Amino acid sequence: MIIAIDGTAASGKGTLARHLASHFGLRHLDTGLLYRAVARALLDGGGSLSDETTATAAARTIDVAKLDEAVLKARGMSEPASLVSVFPGVRLALVELQRTFAATPPGAVLDGRDIGTVICPQAEVKIFVDAAPEVRARRRAVELAAKGEAVEEAAILADILRRDDRDKRRAAAPLKRADDAHLLDTTHLDIDAAVRAAIDIVEAARTG
Repeated sequence: MIIAIDGTAASGKGTLARHLASHFGLRHLDTGLLYRAVARALLDGGGSLSDETTATAAARTIDVAKLDEAVLKARGMSEPASLVSVFPGVRLALVELQRTFAATPPGAVLDGRDIGTVICPQAEVKIFVDAAPEVRARRRAVELAAKGEAVEEAAILADILRRDDRDKRRAAAPLKRADDAHLLDTTHLDIDAAVRAAIDIVEAARTG
């Protein structure tokens, strides 16, 4: 079984994907880490985030088993990842990697921004996660504060809105809800309620 989780920045799709993978005994891939890894490779090599050729070459060397989530999810990596994700060459280089991961038994839960529309359009279950931008910014601020990081909610909101706009407007695999994806709006849901709702969506799909 393949479960495709797409959604806006800081909507909680990653958390939901991890819970679903655990609940249904599937593997999980946060595809956003792949783009963060490409951006990290460019930054570590002193390259420019506007260099599509170098970014594409870096994308071809990504190894899912070697992704360092702690490093790649460090504050400040979301913007560079968003910048390199607009390159068609980068996206094309990562497509096969994601599809191979998804197709490996017993299946997987992938979360990102083009899973249900481009990477796994054949997925048995597709969920599009969203929430009001202000709610997403508040949740991210709380998350960062819990890690002891100084936060400014207004700046986080501005970053979220900028990423949403870039993701929706990019020419290659823009962020959009697949026609057959279930919309899960988490604006008024805590994590337990959101997970329960997501599980119910998957169970309903499995039983037809």
